[in-house]
Amino acid sequence: MNHPSKRSTVYFDPELYEALRLKAVHTHRSLSDIVNDAVRAALAEDEEDLAAFEERMSESTMSYEALVNDLKVQGKL
Repeated sequence: MNHPSKRSTVYFDPELYEALRLKAVHTHRSLSDIVNDAVRAALAEDEEDLAAFEERMSESTMSYEALVNDLKVQGKL
């Protein structure tokens, strides 16, 4: 299923835009392709993070203070 592309206006910092433009030229890719790949990667990372949270939901929690005390007892602090 190939869906038609959607248009959007994105505002980049000038230095970031220049780096993106140069990468596009050097890699013979469009800015849209590079941005789409970057967004896909960011969303995939979010998906991995959410899956990790889901997997660890049943683990017991520890307060920061308890963690610090535990590290002191172990001689790590």
